[in-house]
Amino acid sequence: MERIGIYDARSRLSELVGRVESGEEVVLTRRGRAVARLVRAEEGTRNKARAEAVRRIRALRKRMNLRISRAEVRRAMAKGRA
Repeated sequence: MERIGIYDARSRLSELVGRVESGEEVVLTRRGRAVARLVRAEEGTRNKARAEAVRRIRALRKRMNLRISRAEVRRAMAKGRA
């Protein structure tokens, strides 16, 4: 993962997009602090889908008054992928 200042990224945008397309991740910084991340479009979609799934699980847990630990949720998710 490369870290690059926003000012420099402006002049290298085409190159950075090409690297992101090939699977690399690029972090944009302002004054040395990370402010944005460039990832493949599929990654962003996958992350949104995961966030929505987590939101729905939390809502279900709340409605059913379930006390399930994060470790149990992770195990269930891993089992679902197998």
